[in-house]
Amino acid sequence: MRVCSLSSVKNRIVLGEPLLFSVRDAVGMLLLARGQIIVDEPQLQALFKRGAQVEADEIALLAELDPPVRREAPAPRIDRLAADWERATGDVQQALTAPPTTMAGAIHSATDLLLSLIQCAPDVALSQVVRRPDAGAGHYGVTHSIHAATACHAAARFLGWSADEQRRAFQAALTMNLGMLDLQARLATQVSPLTTKQREAIHAHPTRSAEMLGEAGVTDAVWLDAVREHHEAPDGSGYPRGLTEVGALTEMLRFADVYTARLSSRANRPAMSAQQAGRELHQMGDSNPLAAALIKAFGVFPPGSMVKLASGELGVVVRNGEKAHHPLVATLTNNAGVPRLTSLIRDTAREEHAVVALLSAQAMPMRLSDERVAGLIVGQ
Repeated sequence: MRVCSLSSVKNRIVLGEPLLFSVRDAVGMLLLARGQIIVDEPQLQALFKRGAQVEADEIALLAELDPPVRREAPAPRIDRLAADWERATGDVQQALTAPPTTMAGAIHSATDLLLSLIQCAPDVALSQVVRRPDAGAGHYGVTHSIHAATACHAAARFLGWSADEQRRAFQAALTMNLGMLDLQARLATQVSPLTTKQREAIHAHPTRSAEMLGEAGVTDAVWLDAVREHHEAPDGSGYPRGLTEVGALTEMLRFADVYTARLSSRANRPAMSAQQAGRELHQMGDSNPLAAALIKAFGVFPPGSMVKLASGELGVVVRNGEKAHHPLVATLTNNAGVPRLTSLIRDTAREEHAVVALLSAQAMPMRLSDERVAGLIVGQ
C-alpha cells in the first residue's frame, strides 16, 4: 500500500466538513474513515504529529474525480509574521517532497501563503533572505528555494511585471532545484570535493526538476522551460545543453539562484554581505537589467542587515531609504553599546547617523529573534 503524509494533502481538508479520504496511523491502522470529520486545528495538528497517513491511490482517484480547489490563504497577522514564515517553510518542504498526485496542489497552496506574507510585509520577506541560518541549520535545499523565489518575486515586482508573471517567477524559482533538493542540503555541509555521482546529479537536475513538475501535472510551458534552462547562459557556457538563447525568466532564475546562494554560509565558506553578493552579480550580469533589478530590489543594506552607525549606535535596517547607502535603521544600543529598551529610528542620510560598518548577527551584543526583527521592521 502506497501512502503519503496527511500533512501533504492538507489542502484537501476542510475543518468541520466530512473527509474525502480515510486517515491511518503510521502503521496503517484506521484512525478516521472517509466521511468522518476533523473538528478543529488542534485535532489536525495532533494527527500531523502522530504521523497520520493517507493511501496514495485514494488521493489519486480523488484528484481525477475532483481536482483540488485553491483557497485563498488567510490574511497574515502582523504579530504572527515570524511564526507564519516558519509555518510556510514547513509547507514548502512538504510540497516539494509530495508525491506527484498532490505536488502541484501543495505547491500552489504554499505559494498562496508565501505571497500573502510578502504582500503583508515585503521588507520582512527580504529580511528572511538576509537573515540566513548557519550552515547545517534547517534544510538548506528548502530554505534556498524559498529565498530564491522571494528574490525573483522582488525583482519581478521592481520591474513592473504583472501579478501573474510575478507568481510564475516565484513558483519557477521555488521549484527549479526540485531534482536535487536533498543533495543541496548535503552539499551545504560538505567540505570534500564533489564525487562523480554528485556532479552527474547536479548536471541533470534542471532536466529532472522539469520532468518532476510535468509528472505532477504542471503544464505552464514558460515555467517548465525556465526550470529546465535555469543553468544555461547566453555565452553557451551553461548546462545541460549549452544554449545561447534563453528567456527573461530563465535568466532571472539563474541570477536569483546565484545571489541568494552567496548570502548563505556553507561549510567551506562564510556568507557574503548583500554588498559583496551584489558586486559579484553585477560582474556576472554584465549590466543585465534583470540582475540590476535584483540588486536594486534588495538594496545595499537590505532590511534585516545589522549595522553600526557613525554615532556608535548599533541597529538593524528596517527599510531602504531614498538612496541605496541611506537606509532607515532601528537602533538596538546607545552610542556606548548598551542595549536600548526602546528602539529609535535613525535616518542614515544624516551624517551623524551614517552607516559605517555592516555587522554579522554574532557581532551584536544581544540575540535577536525573528519575531523581534519582524516587529522592528513593521514598526511594532
